[in-house]
Amino acid sequence: MMKSVLALVLAAGAAFSAQVPRQAPELAIRMPDGSQKLLSSYRGKTVVVAFVFTTCPHCQRMMGTLSGIQKEYAAKGVQVLASAFNLDSDKLAGSFAATYVNGFPAGSNQKLTVLEFLQQPDDPQHPYFVPILVFIDRKGVIRQQIVGEEKYLQDPETNVRASIDALLKEPASKTPVRKKTAITSSTK
Repeated sequence: MMKSVLALVLAAGAAFSAQVPRQAPELAIRMPDGSQKLLSSYRGKTVVVAFVFTTCPHCQRMMGTLSGIQKEYAAKGVQVLASAFNLDSDKLAGSFAATYVNGFPAGSNQKLTVLEFLQQPDDPQHPYFVPILVFIDRKGVIRQQIVGEEKYLQDPETNVRASIDALLKEPASKTPVRKKTAITSSTK
């Protein structure tokens, strides 16, 4: 019985999929010190955004994996960012970052802002699982979005590296990328 319930939940999550590739909308991640990190400020880099819950053990382990990857790949033009979006994440993001994050910005966003960014409905019929990883190319295009994908996350070290390496192999844009007007998500 438990396996059939789990299969149903996973199938419901898999039935929903965001449009990929798509231009990444602006995202302002609130840092624990009150400042903001704008996703657009990393245009020209390959970006990995991890959307997490501060209380999730899988998310906490993912931060360790991403910390090592950020250190290794920074010189190649890769930037990792993290945004917590669980209840009270704005209050918990500082201690979460201090405990689990090393070498990249980690802050918080409102749940609905994150779900809009991900093109994920706030609907129990379309559950999502964390951590959620979004891979953005140098041109600011979301190329891959992993929403708690069980098989991908069984070996995150290998799979995240493979996703980043695939984006790094692509040629950089030969024409200048025009800045896109900021798209802001509502915080309902």
